[in-house]
Amino acid sequence: MQGTSKKSSGVLSVTPYKHQAEAIEFALNIMGYGREPPKSKSCAVLAEMGTGKTVITLGIAGTLYNDGHISKMLVVAPLSILGVWKNEFAKFAKYPFTLEVLEGSRQKKLKALELLKASPHKLQVAVINYESAVSIEAELNEWQPDLIVCDESSKIKGHNAKRSKVMHRLGKVAKHNIILTGTPITNSPLEFYSQYKFLDESIFGKSYFVFRARYAIMGGYGMHQIIGYKNLDDLTSKAHAIAYRITKAEALDLPEQVDTTMPLVLEPRAESVYRMVERESVAELESGEVTAPNVLTKLLRLSQITGGYLKSDDGERVEEISRAKMDALEHILGECLEAGKKLVVFARFIPEIDAITKMLRKSNVGYALIKGDVKDRQAEVDKFQQDPECKVFVGQLQTTGMGLTLTAADTAVFYSLSYNYADYEQAKARIHRIGQKNHCTYIHLVADGTVDEKVMEALKSKKNMADLVVDNWRSLFKTGGQNN
Repeated sequence: MQGTSKKSSGVLSVTPYKHQAEAIEFALNIMGYGREPPKSKSCAVLAEMGTGKTVITLGIAGTLYNDGHISKMLVVAPLSILGVWKNEFAKFAKYPFTLEVLEGSRQKKLKALELLKASPHKLQVAVINYESAVSIEAELNEWQPDLIVCDESSKIKGHNAKRSKVMHRLGKVAKHNIILTGTPITNSPLEFYSQYKFLDESIFGKSYFVFRARYAIMGGYGMHQIIGYKNLDDLTSKAHAIAYRITKAEALDLPEQVDTTMPLVLEPRAESVYRMVERESVAELESGEVTAPNVLTKLLRLSQITGGYLKSDDGERVEEISRAKMDALEHILGECLEAGKKLVVFARFIPEIDAITKMLRKSNVGYALIKGDVKDRQAEVDKFQQDPECKVFVGQLQTTGMGLTLTAADTAVFYSLSYNYADYEQAKARIHRIGQKNHCTYIHLVADGTVDEKVMEALKSKKNMADLVVDNWRSLFKTGGQNN
């Protein structure tokens, strides 16, 4: 493919898109492993959601590993997307690696870090969230990662925040650093400073106050208030000297529709409840009549649990037992809002929809809503399409499948999934239709080791769950029963 260097070929299990190959080559050149003298030890990949910044990073890391430049890689990311890194490595890395997600108690994190040391002949990859990195900074520093990746680097845009200072210290001792974000600045150009201090102190210097004096106009009481900015051409030039920028609009080789799965791990209590209900479901089916409605009823309850909610047996009470999907949605929403984009969210169950809209109100994010009891649905569509303050459309899958135009967004999240393939395809078509000017991205929130994965597999095969459940019903349950 055009743009792919010999150095980066063969490290990925897929052929990268042109913009991805060019980003890999750009980063290698910046770091001095290409045709040009090194400009920095580090690189920024400023890529919009849906353009494949994780695959780009895997290409860079694989090339550096294969050429003997790195042996240990640390990925620091928001908690909700740690599973994405595990998934993407397994799917796309064509070089030997061993990966551990550092989570749980402090003891468990350190044990996982020790496990990596047992594989000296593979790229050792540690994946951790920002808060945990703060808590085991000394041990991570002692481990001495060669490459540190700061995913969603806007998390360290505050130069004085504790997590930022930890990343600055870790970044200083690493051989190479990478930041990944679609929006490096959201409120002020000065937000570049902290992220670039992690990357390479030589770009903007070691002092925030010297940096601020160069690029900010101070005023107000005691001259302590930023009232404007100056020298922004210089700031932008320095920032982009080591940055590769990708927008969906510019990534012309992307397919019109990109499907991504965001794997999530249920919290211990939610996992325990899920497995208990799963075992009970298998026992009831084995002792009773196995029909499609019976199996689907059991699976429906499991789907409700992965969405975070458990109904009492009498249906009178609903208890929240997981926030895994909500945390992931808040992360995606933040990225979209920072990029100035709107978002569509599809969910199947009313408790999920109620929780999503409650979160949006609490965050002061304007939204439109269509579910079963909403009468004037066109008014909600018009609000989403035309009102710039209406940032999110929330739709119940069963009621938003047909006839609606939601092209004000190019990204849709499937919070939960219908078991009907036709409903799923119709929902996807709400943003991918006449009037859409951008490539469309669909993000599926899928809890690891649950019915979510089975539903996703069925939909990818263009099948309805109802057509699969009777003959192979045991394969839909992970625990309990025979042959499991």
